[in-house]
Amino acid sequence: MKLASIDVGLKRIGVAICLDGKIVMPQDAILRKNRNQAARDVNTFLTEWEIDKLIVGLPKEGSSSEEMERRIKHFVSLLELEIEVAYQDEQGSSFEAKELTMGDFKHKRDGRLDSVAAKIILERYLKL
Repeated sequence: MKLASIDVGLKRIGVAICLDGKIVMPQDAILRKNRNQAARDVNTFLTEWEIDKLIVGLPKEGSSSEEMERRIKHFVSLLELEIEVAYQDEQGSSFEAKELTMGDFKHKRDGRLDSVAAKIILERYLKL
């Protein structure tokens, strides 16, 4: 089963894939101009990789988690998916991604950090 995960943010959507159930690879993040363009780009990505299941990072705790959960679920509804969707707690994934990549690359706003966070979310889902 081919899996993908997304870490939905207001400016970028981090993306990671797992094609064999073992190795999770971050992909190029999707830069978000507006939600409709971002939804189209995510749909294209999922179709190109023939993804069977999408894992979506969802904040479980924190002061703004309810608002972000509503926004993320609304974004997922725009995807019009015909594949299964599962939600995974993303608590601390961005911080963990920053720690993991310290020194590997400068923390620019190019989306690499977001995709490493998506990788962490998918690894948590797979419990690797």
